[in-house]
Amino acid sequence: MDGLITDNMSTLVADSLFSQLTQTFKNLETVQEPATLTALRQSAFERFEKEGFPTVKHEDWKYTNIQPLVNKPYLLNEDVDVANLDLSQADIPNLDAHRIVLVNGQYVLAFSSLEEEIGLTIKPIEEAWQEAGFERHFAQHADKTDNVLVALNTALYTSGIYLGVAKNKVISKPIQLIHVATGGQDFFSQTRNLIVLEQNAEVEIIESFVTLANTAKNLHNKVTEIVLEENAKMQHYYLQLGSSESSYINHTEVYQKKHSLYNNYNCTFPGASFVRNNINVRLDAEQVESHLYGINLTAGNQLVDNHTIVDHMKPHCESYEWYKNIPQENSTAVFNGKIFVREDAQKTNAFQQNNNMLIGDKATVYTKPQLEIFADDVKCSHGCTMGQFDDEALFYLRARGIGEESARILLVHAFAFDVTSRFSNETVRKYVEELVAKGLES
Repeated sequence: MDGLITDNMSTLVADSLFSQLTQTFKNLETVQEPATLTALRQSAFERFEKEGFPTVKHEDWKYTNIQPLVNKPYLLNEDVDVANLDLSQADIPNLDAHRIVLVNGQYVLAFSSLEEEIGLTIKPIEEAWQEAGFERHFAQHADKTDNVLVALNTALYTSGIYLGVAKNKVISKPIQLIHVATGGQDFFSQTRNLIVLEQNAEVEIIESFVTLANTAKNLHNKVTEIVLEENAKMQHYYLQLGSSESSYINHTEVYQKKHSLYNNYNCTFPGASFVRNNINVRLDAEQVESHLYGINLTAGNQLVDNHTIVDHMKPHCESYEWYKNIPQENSTAVFNGKIFVREDAQKTNAFQQNNNMLIGDKATVYTKPQLEIFADDVKCSHGCTMGQFDDEALFYLRARGIGEESARILLVHAFAFDVTSRFSNETVRKYVEELVAKGLES
């Protein structure tokens, strides 16, 4: 495809991102939107303007300082030549999948490969406001959280997709959603996705984040709302492969109805300098099940922060969460997992575990598992472990003829196995294990 993709945000010169965004909102053109959406934008921006970007004084951002990222100007309207983009970084060997490509958040149909799937709707988010799922669910879930960056996204998103799966539709193969960061000047982008699975629908989505060569510094504020109607099922992978030029703030809000199943597999590897993932799951009906798994291998000066909320709102539901962090060199991993069991959520079964293996004396982990129970007939547990790389085990393996590099990989794979063995897609599991080995070698 020859040509350029653009969005409708103004390119402004200012001393900070906040100043740029304030001026951009004043100039925002919303004549093609329904009045209700324009009103949502206005309300959301008023909240952002009042609160501003979070600082380390906010408890949820105590270890994650975004001020160096936002106290500078960015290009808000990056014109990107998409004629010859190399997307091979996102290739997953032997994966047979539909492909959707977003370049700086913009849906590029020419790079996307979607064979005819009756019952699957995919549209640029800016064209989706007439969809019934959009009308019912847009900004009805994520915007009720205390994350002011969601409000900023609601006010000024200009890109992303709407993905709807019709009632009783099972998508024939996985959908790989590739987020591409590219541009010649420092830029800021805001992507908004809405995924709605109707009754008995099923889909597997694999999101890959990549940065192309020679890309300038870039910051992304991405919000995804996911709705699972009764008996819907979704397998959802995050594969963070961006380079050190990229920084990501991702908010994922999942709302589940009766008998639905949501599984999230969140994987970060050496590369992106800053990653903050908020993953919130609301179990708002009986017989709902959610699993959250995480593998985070960091290196260099990376900071990767995962904040999760699992909110049990109704009885007879089950959640299972297991995150493992492996920071190397000077990198930092943060985990804050919160489980809420509301007063009405009797017969809840909730499990949470966070294990950490530090490789090197300068690696850092901050972890805070939390469990708040307001019901009395529940089965809940949580735990956390912290340890250094086991040099005695390494010596044992080397004494038996295994090379040091192979022995280190073997030990880390053994540590990660509890999580990777639960991946539903065998091809993705093998790919992740190879990325772990590669991340240890670098």
